[in-house]
Amino acid sequence: MSLFGDGLEKAVQKAFTRPAPKTAGPQMRYLVKQLGGTKPVAQMLRISQRTVERYVKDQIKKPRADLAARLEREVKKRWQPQIRARARAKAASTGGIVIDTRARMGYTAPIGSTDQDRIRHLTVALPPQYAARLFDAQEAGASDQELQEIAAEGLKEVYFQDGGRRAGSLEEVRFTDVEHLEFDL
Repeated sequence: MSLFGDGLEKAVQKAFTRPAPKTAGPQMRYLVKQLGGTKPVAQMLRISQRTVERYVKDQIKKPRADLAARLEREVKKRWQPQIRARARAKAASTGGIVIDTRARMGYTAPIGSTDQDRIRHLTVALPPQYAARLFDAQEAGASDQELQEIAAEGLKEVYFQDGGRRAGSLEEVRFTDVEHLEFDL
């Protein structure tokens, strides 16, 4: 499970205009339509082609828990791609992204300052350039650590340095032990 990647994905999903299919039959029919046949769906979900056909015809209605989770994840990944792209573009150009987190944060600063790491609960609006960097890194397949570093840079600029108005000698922000993380567009 990718904490930052999943958090960004959930933020984008809040922009959906219609709910994704909830039951196995409609989910399977949607995937068959998107992928162009039952065989690619079967390979993607790691089940037999005949099983996919049974779900499509509503002969099977209740999938196993692991299959239900994979099915829901794959449907949400493909649901409303234009709405998803529009929400990302808006966040990256004008809207920015809000990060709500509870994590251990500290920083590297000159000697004599109180740079002790401590648990902080922050809700901070990051500017559009950080939203763009986060989404671009996610698209490129960045690891959770890389996404965390981008978020830490954004928190450094917006929260700790207040856009350059204070803490100008701050070198690095440590953003670790994330207990809670949520993004909003």
